[in-house]
Amino acid sequence: MSPIASVTNLVPLLDIEKETARWNTVYKVLTEPKPDIASSQREIIWKKNKSTLYYHPSKEKKYQIPIFLVYSLLNKPYILDIGEGSSVVGGLTERGYDVYFLDWGSPGYEDNDITLDDYILDYLEKGVKRALRHSGAKEISMIGYCLGGTIAAIFASLTKLPIKNLVLATVPIDFSVGIVPDKWLKGLQKGIINFDRLSEVYGVIPSEIMYGMFRGLSPVYVSPMINLISRAHDAEYVKKWRQMDKWTKDAASFSGAAFKQLFNDLYKDNKLLKGGLKIGGRTVDLKNITCSFYVFSTSRDTLILEEQSLPVIDMVSSKDKTYQVFEGGHVSLALTGKFATFADNWLSTRSQEI
Repeated sequence: MSPIASVTNLVPLLDIEKETARWNTVYKVLTEPKPDIASSQREIIWKKNKSTLYYHPSKEKKYQIPIFLVYSLLNKPYILDIGEGSSVVGGLTERGYDVYFLDWGSPGYEDNDITLDDYILDYLEKGVKRALRHSGAKEISMIGYCLGGTIAAIFASLTKLPIKNLVLATVPIDFSVGIVPDKWLKGLQKGIINFDRLSEVYGVIPSEIMYGMFRGLSPVYVSPMINLISRAHDAEYVKKWRQMDKWTKDAASFSGAAFKQLFNDLYKDNKLLKGGLKIGGRTVDLKNITCSFYVFSTSRDTLILEEQSLPVIDMVSSKDKTYQVFEGGHVSLALTGKFATFADNWLSTRSQEI
């Protein structure tokens, strides 16, 4: 046998039919309209400016204490309710929880002076009050995801409302580390890089700029294309890929005043960890948190590193507190159903079963 024949025998034959189907799927996905997102059963129970509070009733109520979901201001919240089989909200209602979900909305230019103080003490505080009134419950569980977890932690440290359980998922607390390149992070911390002028010029940071910032910082916006090509034969994967692709490109705008606070108080001065953060004239101190407390991170998170979350477990005063790390990534946590499973495993014994 000749050397050429030997090599030929080792090379697998190309499956033309399979490859044609793969690339046809990739072409179709990239050229067809973005998918519609079907939310879980819900009703609007309160609105303030661009923000909306949704009530998602449980499929069969099992627990007396409802859940209040807080998501990041940086992205649109439907990643947590992105379709049947992938919905965090749906996973929780199927497990017997009534869920209240605050959609911050996208600010318009007239909202340029909305601060983090406003979002936390006005929007969130009133939203929780309305959820408690609507549910008739004496206490509520709060779940914060990503920067929504940071907001939830700040809120829980300040409020007098009855927060029974606080769950923080992939939450940034220590802003001295992160996915931002080291030189950029040092530039922020030393004041060499400053976003004040950007905030002042735009008033409200446009969604296009927000999308561009995140696209430049994280592989979550690059690697999915490789995954689509390699798994285009998997119809269920393609469905979830299209949902995630829509969400990643559908960025929210951001109030200039809140943007300034975010980068100056948290990224630059790291005040939540070091102390000195003031909201509504009051100093934020996470040791004021005494409710049952649960934090979890994911091992392959490319947006929020475990090191950013870990310090919070020692900062709160809760006697009942748990920290865990699970296999997975930041966005896949929301798309695979794992989020609802992890939360339920901990909350189920702390939510007063009916």
